[in-house]
Amino acid sequence: MLWAAAGMFRRLGGCGRVVVQRRGKGRYSAPAVRTPSLQQLSRAAARFNLELDQAELQEFQNVMKGTLASYQRVDQLVEPLPPVKWPRTPGWRPEPKDNPHNAWYWRTEITGAPSGKLQGKTVAIKDNVAVAGVPLMDGSRVLEGYIPEFDATIVTRILDAGGVIKGKSVCEDLCLSGNSFTSATGPVLNAHDNTRSSAGSSTGSATLLALKEVDLAIGGDQGGSIRLPAAWSGVVGHKPTHGLVPYTGCVPMETTIDHIGPMARTVADTALMLEVLAGYDGGLDPRQPPNLTVPEYTSQLTGDLSGTRVGLLKEGFGQELSEADVDDLVREAAHRLTSAGATVEEASVPLHYPDGTHIWNTIALQGVMQIMMKADGVGVGWKGFYPTSMMDAFARGYKSRANDMSATVKLLALLGEYLNENYGNRYYGKGQNLGLTLTKAYNEALDKFDVLIMPTIPYKQLKLPDEDVSISEMCRMALTQIHNTCPFNVTGHPGLSINAGFSQGLPVGMMIMGRHFDDATVLKVAHAFENIRDSNS
Repeated sequence: MLWAAAGMFRRLGGCGRVVVQRRGKGRYSAPAVRTPSLQQLSRAAARFNLELDQAELQEFQNVMKGTLASYQRVDQLVEPLPPVKWPRTPGWRPEPKDNPHNAWYWRTEITGAPSGKLQGKTVAIKDNVAVAGVPLMDGSRVLEGYIPEFDATIVTRILDAGGVIKGKSVCEDLCLSGNSFTSATGPVLNAHDNTRSSAGSSTGSATLLALKEVDLAIGGDQGGSIRLPAAWSGVVGHKPTHGLVPYTGCVPMETTIDHIGPMARTVADTALMLEVLAGYDGGLDPRQPPNLTVPEYTSQLTGDLSGTRVGLLKEGFGQELSEADVDDLVREAAHRLTSAGATVEEASVPLHYPDGTHIWNTIALQGVMQIMMKADGVGVGWKGFYPTSMMDAFARGYKSRANDMSATVKLLALLGEYLNENYGNRYYGKGQNLGLTLTKAYNEALDKFDVLIMPTIPYKQLKLPDEDVSISEMCRMALTQIHNTCPFNVTGHPGLSINAGFSQGLPVGMMIMGRHFDDATVLKVAHAFENIRDSNS
């Protein structure tokens, strides 16, 4: 059919017949966004302290109708999505008998390329990462039932490199816990003592590695969530430099502290996986610099630390919750690096503890609440890929399942909302400003040393709580592990946890952190220690 502009003539065919066609209104299409009622506008006005009478509200309502046509049109357009290159089935929820430590959320068997750096290696994906066609719960009833239609960039890279995805690993409720008991699917048991915590929030990934159920795993880290479970499970977990690995397609918490990275049983496998994961993804993730280059990390694992300067961070030891055996074991482990040619001396960054945690708190508490809870899990104001189906799932989930959230998430919601209503975002902004000071302090220490070392968690694994645990005790247990880890989420420096040894039969993590985008040196020092440790075991 040929449409003419209203009141205009068009000659049809070659028969000379002239007809008048007027543009019709078109067929009915359900509105993407309904025109707000006057009552809704009145409530919105009250929130902004606007005093508007009914006539004024009616005028604003009429103006809005034209603007909402843009929303109708945008709703009709097809948005671009990250590709889904490799076929798969939806997978299955494992039976308890097949999941005794409760570390698996979902099982799959997704194979990619027949060759590549990860050929034949099995991988667990933390359940805050989108795998198309496979449920994503993020440990929370809020997202239960959500199935993404796209693959995260790192999922595509793993499959392109020949990795085999064996499933989704359990994570804590919206990743807001350093312990391993807040997930909606139940507590994850420590691989070394099933009465104790595995730490979090990449809980299942570390546990599955310790149990040797997979070769490699993905972890996410906003306050320590790769390094903490790696420490309490006795495996390797690397938080890359902020922006080195694209976060595209992962559940965001707060853009400036979001990290995603590799976990494995060995440093060599961790470095290999980082080679696959790292690199620019074409502007989909604004955390990434466009001139990003990725070295061959594995080729630098020589075991030789000649000329490497190691600083034992004074403020990372002897904290209020520190246990002497943990401190002593990490100090001893660090000094063993001298046998590989390194020099080991004391370093000091006074702002690290406790102020590093205080700065992180102001950023994480209000930032995560604003982005993950008030802005549908993603936020606004940055250019890149927005997972709109995930945003819809968050919006619906917060309305229908808020009461099912863990105590730690409820704490964040209550305190964050109180602060926003009464103090605005001033302290969030000041925390970000002080983050620059904290970054400078670490950089100055790293002018003298190549890496800094401290305990990942300054105390040994906690017992999992009983069913009658109080809210205050749950929050205390979930949020006290992060004093050495969370400052580096603020500053974006790379940090790796490796097993320093065992105390009372439990693994103790040693954290190695380095300069921005010098992940290679962090891995090199960890590998040298691994060689020394294993040669004497």
